[in-house]
Amino acid sequence: MTATERSVNGVPIRLTDERWNHITESHCELAGHYFDVLECLKEPDAVFQGRFGEVIALKHMGKDKYIAVVYIELKKNDGFVITAFLTKKKGHFERRKKLWP
Repeated sequence: MTATERSVNGVPIRLTDERWNHITESHCELAGHYFDVLECLKEPDAVFQGRFGEVIALKHMGKDKYIAVVYIELKKNDGFVITAFLTKKKGHFERRKKLWP
């Protein structure tokens, strides 16, 4: 099954079963956060430019914890999640170019 949420740019971003399995195998702490990943795509606190054309959405999850979702916007009508992870390093992302808001 594939879930889709629109990014802040209005681009539909796909989260496929294959990607979700990859995410939860690599970052087991996200196993119960499927809907948080989708929510981060739809309503992030901030969006930053990646180094290789990817986009990084960041959302506060409480205390010093943030969820980061890395995705690609291929065209105005297609995109997909690459990975997602939990982090405490908000400052690491704030050094990048802020795309939104």
